[in-house]
Amino acid sequence: MRESLNLRFKYVVATSGFFVAHNIPKANYMIKHPEKYDDVKCYRMACKIMNHMRRRSRTKTRVYGAENIPEENCILFANHQGKYDALGILLGFNRPCGVLFDKKQGNRLVTKQTVGLLRGEIIDLGDMKDVVKTIRNVGKKVKDGMNFLIFPEGGYTDNKNELQEFQSGCFDCSLKSKKPILPVAIYDSYKSMNSNSFKKVITQVHFLKPIYFDEYGHMNKTEIAGLVKERIREKLETIKKK
Repeated sequence: MRESLNLRFKYVVATSGFFVAHNIPKANYMIKHPEKYDDVKCYRMACKIMNHMRRRSRTKTRVYGAENIPEENCILFANHQGKYDALGILLGFNRPCGVLFDKKQGNRLVTKQTVGLLRGEIIDLGDMKDVVKTIRNVGKKVKDGMNFLIFPEGGYTDNKNELQEFQSGCFDCSLKSKKPILPVAIYDSYKSMNSNSFKKVITQVHFLKPIYFDEYGHMNKTEIAGLVKERIREKLETIKKK
């Protein structure tokens, strides 16, 4: 049986019909009427959807390093393993936070609504004009006070707990906004919605020490990408040794 079958994810989708029918129209209405629903209300609705997906996938996430989350808004940069990654991180972050999703994943039912509720952005990685425009939009939102989650690897394959190449372009958001960078290391996240097992899964989310503009402001995008990747790599290596 091939890993790409993703039977656990298909099970979550197949058993969520009633939840989707009841909540997705409400989510769409909230997205269309921001004058009635502020960021906090939309975030709570998004958490309701994400928590449902988490429970249906029989997943529990242990969160470490919450004390490292800056008081001011920031950009979270995390490694990428699968469909569950954003859920585990955002539910552990515990405050409104936008998310940057690629077009293929972001336009799926439920994911699209979740991104909309979080005031996130969907990016077409195959269109450089759209990439530049979307990264600019994210930078503006962060500068205006939003938190944002970005996966600098762009996507995931079958990398499991191994890092892939970090795309430096997305770090332009940090240079433009001058806000803290919060590296996030996730572990065993791929076991949730990118597996064929139905056993209970425990994933890990580690919020690492923030990197402030005073530390990265003199660097270029490639150097910042390397710095963040190294921080995450060190944490993953530490976890593996336990």
